[in-house]
Amino acid sequence: MQILDGKALSDQIKIELKTKSDTLNLKGITPGLAVILVGDDAASQTYVKMKEKACDAAGVYSIIHKMPTTISQEKILETIMMINNNPNIDGVLVQLPLPKHVDTTKIIEAIDPKKDVDGFHPFNVGRLVAGLDSFVPCTPLGVMRLLAHYNIDPKGLDACVVGASNIVGKPMMNLLLNAGATVDICHIFTKDLKAHTQKADLVIVGVGKQNLITADMVKEGAIVIDIGINKTAEGRLVGDVDYENVAPKCSYITPVPGGVGPMTIAMLLENTIKAATQRL
Repeated sequence: MQILDGKALSDQIKIELKTKSDTLNLKGITPGLAVILVGDDAASQTYVKMKEKACDAAGVYSIIHKMPTTISQEKILETIMMINNNPNIDGVLVQLPLPKHVDTTKIIEAIDPKKDVDGFHPFNVGRLVAGLDSFVPCTPLGVMRLLAHYNIDPKGLDACVVGASNIVGKPMMNLLLNAGATVDICHIFTKDLKAHTQKADLVIVGVGKQNLITADMVKEGAIVIDIGINKTAEGRLVGDVDYENVAPKCSYITPVPGGVGPMTIAMLLENTIKAATQRL
């Protein structure tokens, strides 16, 4: 069993991105990322602080637009339009979830697709489905980079993606399909989850349910990627996989924390610098 170390790889990628950022600086371009943070959700604030720190390390200028929970949808849209029109900002990130009175779809659709570093705009989603170059959601993109780093080729593998969100599950499915894998995608209405995961060479799970994937649900030698983040009663961070019992059966597995999480932030930086190169 080999651990897929996302923390080490993300640190390496950040060094490479700093070099790219420095090269852009020599050409008069400083990659810029604008983050919109609505409300006081503790997890969202933590994520944004981590992203801000990572931006500094990679030579990316970042600005955070903090807004109260009661902010109107129109004010958020006005801010996005302002950022879209700012030639010094290359990426726009709206931290989700948004308050219930805000239409998340309208907010995402308002972002300039060329600055959509989260890869959520329908334009970029469509290009991903078609197998064309696009901005890809950071978490599934991070999974693909992690697999590539460890020379794990999805081509020909039977893969099972557990979770069908627009942010993780669906783009993950499309990336694997584009890479030549045969993909099952499971969700809350799947009748027999074990029947799908048990036959998979590659299991990728991200639903936010502790111990969802147990040892009897994976076959010997499976590759298991755990995207889930849950907090135990003791305050420990764990994933969706019963790591202690599943890991001995695996050929490769990601830890939580230290697996996919750091890769997500590294891919956000990579997408931002990719967007900045459009200014050349």
